[in-house]
Amino acid sequence: MTAPRVVVAGGHSAGHIEPTMNFADALRGLAPTARITALGTVRGLDTRLIPARGYPLELIPPAPLPRRLNRALLQTPGRLRDAVLAAGSVLDRVRAEAVVGFGGYVALPAYLAARGRGLPIVVHEANARPGVANRLAARMTTHVFTASPGVRLAHATAIGIPLRRAITALDRPALRAAARRRFGLRPDGPVLMVTGGSQGARTINAAVSGAARALRACGVQVLHITGPRHVVDVPDGDPPYVVVPYVDEMHHAYAAADFALCRSGAMTCAELAAVGLPAAYVPLPLRGGEQRLNAEPVVAAGGALLVDDADLDPAWIETALLPVLTDPDRIAAMSARAAAARSDDAGVVLARHVLAAITERRRSGPR
Repeated sequence: MTAPRVVVAGGHSAGHIEPTMNFADALRGLAPTARITALGTVRGLDTRLIPARGYPLELIPPAPLPRRLNRALLQTPGRLRDAVLAAGSVLDRVRAEAVVGFGGYVALPAYLAARGRGLPIVVHEANARPGVANRLAARMTTHVFTASPGVRLAHATAIGIPLRRAITALDRPALRAAARRRFGLRPDGPVLMVTGGSQGARTINAAVSGAARALRACGVQVLHITGPRHVVDVPDGDPPYVVVPYVDEMHHAYAAADFALCRSGAMTCAELAAVGLPAAYVPLPLRGGEQRLNAEPVVAAGGALLVDDADLDPAWIETALLPVLTDPDRIAAMSARAAAARSDDAGVVLARHVLAAITERRRSGPR
C-alpha cells in the first residue's frame, strides 16, 4: 500500500492521548510510509505529549461536550461548528483517507468532518463507560472497537487497548534488579509502587505517606510517584521510601514493583494487566463511576483489590494491604490472575483494520 494518510483524534487527557499515539506507532510498524496527523487543542496535554512522540499536531478550537446526551449538548453549536470546520480544513489539507478517534474534545469534530467527506471513521473506546463523542460516532460507522466485551456501544468489537511496545514486551523479572537500582531501592524485599496518575492524587498520597512507619516496620519498600504538583514529606529511614514527582518511562517502575496502589483509569488497568502487576485500585470518585467499572473485571478475577477513595487511609493500608504485601504466595497468585486479562496486540489489530478500510475505499473510490 502506498503511503496511507490517516488523521487521529484523541486529545486533552493522557488517557485519550496515550492509546492514540500507541495506535499511531502500531500503524507505522505495519506501514512505515504512513502519513499520520494528530488533531488536538490548546487545552489539556496535547501540545506536550503528542509532539514528543514524533507526530505532527494540528490544533483546532476546543469544543467540550457534556458527558450525557442532554440539552447541554445543544448549547454548544457555535463552538462545535468552528471545531468541525477547522478539523475539515486539516482533513482536506493532508488529504486524509481515514479518521481514527479515541474520544475526548477533538474526536467529535473530527468524526463529523470525516462523515461530511465520506471518509472511513474508526472508533476506539478505552473506558468501560463510553463518552459522548464515541457514543455518537458509533451511530456513524460500523468500525467500532472497545477495550472489553462489556462496553455498551453500537457495532462494537472488543480488542483491548493499544499499548506501548515497552509495556507489552516488558520482562519484569529480567529488568527488576536494574529498575530497583534506578530508583535507589534494595534488590530484595517487597516493593509497593504508588501513583495517582500523571497529576497525582491527594487521597492516595496522604494515605500511603501516613502509613510509612507501618510499611517500614514490615520491611516493605515504597516507590511513591506523587504527581508534579504534590509534595510528600516522609522521614529518611530504612527500608527505602523513595518519593519522585513523575516517571517518564513507567515500565521501569512496573519492573521494580511487586504491587501497585493507584487509580483505575483504563490505561492503567490495561498496562498493569499487560505486565502482570497486581494492584489495589482506588477509583476516582467522579466521572460517573467509570473508573470502578474499569477495575471490576480484574478484581473479580482475583488479580486486584478495590477500595473506595473515601475508605482509603493509613489504617486501611495497615489492616487490609500490608497482609497482602508481606505474603509472596498471594502476590504471585494475584499476578498470574492479573496477567490473564492482558491483551497485547490491540494496536496491531486496530491498525490492520484501518489499513483494510483505506484499501476498500481506494478500490471503490471516494463517495
